[in-house]
Amino acid sequence: MKTVRLSPEDNVVTAVTALEKGDEGALESIPRGHKLATEAIAQGQPVRKFAQVIGYAACDIAPGAHVHTQNLEFRNVDADYEFSTNLRPATPAETTDSFMGYRRATGRVGTRNYIAVLTSVNCSATAAHLIAAHFTPERLASYPNVDGVVAFVHGTGCGMASSGDGFEALQRVMWGYARNPNIGAVLMAGLGCEVNQIDWIIEAYGLKPGPLFQKMNIQDVGGLRKTVALGIAKIEAMLPVVNEARREKCPASELMVALQCGGSDAWSGITANPAVGHACDLLVAQGGTGVLAETPEIYGAEHLLTARAASREVGEKLVGLIRWWEDYAARNHGSMDNNPSPGNKRGGLTTILEKSLGAAAKGGTTPLTGVYKYAEPVTAKGFVFMDSPGYDPASVTGQIASGCNLVCFTTGRGSAFGSKPSPTMKVATNTEMYQRMTEDMDINAGRILSDGASIEEVGREIYEMWLRMASGEASKSEAQGLGDHEFVPWLIGAVM
Repeated sequence: MKTVRLSPEDNVVTAVTALEKGDEGALESIPRGHKLATEAIAQGQPVRKFAQVIGYAACDIAPGAHVHTQNLEFRNVDADYEFSTNLRPATPAETTDSFMGYRRATGRVGTRNYIAVLTSVNCSATAAHLIAAHFTPERLASYPNVDGVVAFVHGTGCGMASSGDGFEALQRVMWGYARNPNIGAVLMAGLGCEVNQIDWIIEAYGLKPGPLFQKMNIQDVGGLRKTVALGIAKIEAMLPVVNEARREKCPASELMVALQCGGSDAWSGITANPAVGHACDLLVAQGGTGVLAETPEIYGAEHLLTARAASREVGEKLVGLIRWWEDYAARNHGSMDNNPSPGNKRGGLTTILEKSLGAAAKGGTTPLTGVYKYAEPVTAKGFVFMDSPGYDPASVTGQIASGCNLVCFTTGRGSAFGSKPSPTMKVATNTEMYQRMTEDMDINAGRILSDGASIEEVGREIYEMWLRMASGEASKSEAQGLGDHEFVPWLIGAVM
């Protein structure tokens, strides 16, 4: 098999292997993963893949031509949305799957047990790093139930408006990390004079200082050195208490998985993303939650999600996000088609419409039960959507703040992404990359093409690894220590 057709309605096929002139009727050499026209497509006519429009012919395209950036153009979406017309509720699972997790006082369940040093502003970032760095593996050896002390620092918190989207998003992120079930204790560190005041967060979100939630400001404590010393002392007092946590048997319904993709290629929407979608369906059948994000990366596929919306209200919220992003891109002199990166395009993806159709497959087939702001607490069960940029670190930061206790990340070009406090597993879209980056990839969804594995088989493999990871098995990115520097709150609005 040298090409694959994804739908009878398509007028392009995808090259499974690099094609030379004459192969499968090719008029020219076509790289692996790129598109070959199967019929004449007149200028201005739609090009279809996945039985959906992925762009329009920029010129007349002959049968056998390479279809890519030189002859395929993007147009903004102008869809007539349907709501709740494709509802396929998950059949409840016959047996209850479980994992060994940390049940918190809030009732939620963690898959890890970290102590977090959260900063309100960049000015306290060095203090947080120095505090966390003190707690080496040797110093933590006496606390085997503590996964580590992690500094979550960022580059904002001041020079920003004290109200509005940007300020509220940053506060939701800080609150969300403080309340994530994978966090056993929190130390918040600030400078003192910043816009993003720690006391405002505590008041706005009802946080209660106590033995496992401490705060301090460098100005009040008396400088950097004293702040670091005090922070170390506070965490030393937390460690014995956090170490008392024990894993216990918990139902799979307590899992909330962030569904992500990055470094995508043409195979993302054919192998890994549909397999993750099947895993999401299995989780939803158990009563768990899958959280799709990256709003620019569902652009052009959102009509498929509104048709799955559990109610018109849910669907309208998603359309509202799309309209906000169109305006956001326009006022910043950008295009919704800016998202496919050079690497995405080398991997065969041409427009955001094509990329989005593949990305949306991570959400499986069950109804869309909720749509949330960036870092807003996810309260609905089932398949939900959270607004975020397509930039992976910022998107995952929002999903973890929303409550995700695991992250599942598909990649075709290759990614070394990892996250804390919620560990990331990575799914390769193709066998070639999996073999090249085997130290970073957990699952090879490329077997669907190279070995004839089914989407359901690989999806089951992914789901079962979620359960093992939730019980403490380290993913490959986690074992390499990734996650300390991938905390990137979405910066919205003016820097002043």
